[in-house]
Amino acid sequence: MNSYFLNLLLLMCLNLAACKQADPEPAILTPADESSTTKTYLALGDSYTIGQSVPEADQWGRQLVGLLRAEGVEVSDPVTIARTGWTTSELAAAIKSADLKATFDLVTLLIGVNNQYRGQSLANYRTEFNELLQTSIRLAKRNPQHVLVLSIPDWGATPYGRGQNRQQITAEIDAFNAAAKDLSEQAGVTFINITPLTREAVSDLTYVASDGLHYSGKMHREWALRALPKAKEILK
Repeated sequence: MNSYFLNLLLLMCLNLAACKQADPEPAILTPADESSTTKTYLALGDSYTIGQSVPEADQWGRQLVGLLRAEGVEVSDPVTIARTGWTTSELAAAIKSADLKATFDLVTLLIGVNNQYRGQSLANYRTEFNELLQTSIRLAKRNPQHVLVLSIPDWGATPYGRGQNRQQITAEIDAFNAAAKDLSEQAGVTFINITPLTREAVSDLTYVASDGLHYSGKMHREWALRALPKAKEILK
């Protein structure tokens, strides 16, 4: 009898451990309830949006909210759909899975570095990015002027990029960004070029996070400052 209960207890513990291992990290961060006069913000992306290797408060989207509030704009904390490693197709699947019922006063989109990193084609990126762009517009109350696209950072300029073919990485990042810019402009969406800022990391390591690949809160602030004028115009 004792052996039976011991085996049963062991089985229960193993099942509990398996459940914990299968539990994914949250991809969607939902703000507290806000008043009806408070503007809403949806941030879509990958590691650069989720703020890989930096404190949550240093995420560029949260820093943007802080800057907006300092300018007198009432805006909620961002609802964030992002995860490290996501490509355009994975972000699209996550948005669909989230089944968002609400629309937002501001939507930002920063995606594509993992398409480039994994060697996916530019043609595939154009197609999937355009679909995400249309989704972003729909979630921005069908107003393309309320969507901001940020360009893909050049990870080749980070310490992680040493020993890699930096010239090839830069050329591919530039091609992906040219496609994103073209599609954004066709859709009437503002495209903000932050890529030159990220290339400063090659000579200034204060822009780099502790993992040597992602960017520090200092760099995230630079992105937020670039987005601030247009975001303020949208939300005023």
